[in-house]
Amino acid sequence: MSSIAASASRKLHPLGNFVAFSMDTFTMMFKSRLQWREFIQQTWFITSVSLGPAILISIPFVALVTYQFNNVLAEIGAIDLSGSGAAFGTITQIGPIATTFVIAGASSTALCADLGARKIREELDAMEVLGIDPIRRLVVPRVLATAVNALLINGVVILIGLAGGFAFAVFLQDASPGQFIDSMTLLVGFPDLIHAELRAVVFGLVGALIACFLGMNAGGGPQGVGNAVNETVVFTFMALFPINILLTQIPYSLGIL
Repeated sequence: MSSIAASASRKLHPLGNFVAFSMDTFTMMFKSRLQWREFIQQTWFITSVSLGPAILISIPFVALVTYQFNNVLAEIGAIDLSGSGAAFGTITQIGPIATTFVIAGASSTALCADLGARKIREELDAMEVLGIDPIRRLVVPRVLATAVNALLINGVVILIGLAGGFAFAVFLQDASPGQFIDSMTLLVGFPDLIHAELRAVVFGLVGALIACFLGMNAGGGPQGVGNAVNETVVFTFMALFPINILLTQIPYSLGIL
């Protein structure tokens, strides 16, 4: 029993360290002054590595979901209601899921590689020797920048999804442009858009925290940084998909949406 308890303790120890790291990060957000220059630089950096993949991911999602849904509507003679399906699918699912992919595959890996390289070059240790808190100086601006970018990326994906749905329905499936636009608000409204954006912000916060934690604890030279980047992708997907399910279902179960 003691060996089992010791093994469980070793496996849960990194999780406890991550929780403590996350609490320290959120504490620093409110206690210390934001490093605005670092925040702006990281916002631009994350945008540069994530905007292109977000656009490329959203297009096949639109083709897969909206086009197939419109085919079903066309079979029953309700193609003019295609705007409601496009808006519902894009705002409630396509946007947040595409944002999850981008955060896990692009922005989080870039953050992890950056901090991991600083770790193996002993820059983080040098900052601590100089009395500079790496969490306040490096982690907080990156976490906030990722959250802001996740919100914006989700908005971009939603716009592309609606535009793509309009193009598929009107130009390929002979839907009425006016009916498409009028039916967009049948199933979703402004509260659903706010809910989707809040989910994207949560995804950004969680993905950035995982990336920063793994990057700052990378070891073993360049190979260790590469392993940390790979772990970032896996752990971010493992965390964000359950969070997406919970944040999607809880408001509807409580009758908020």
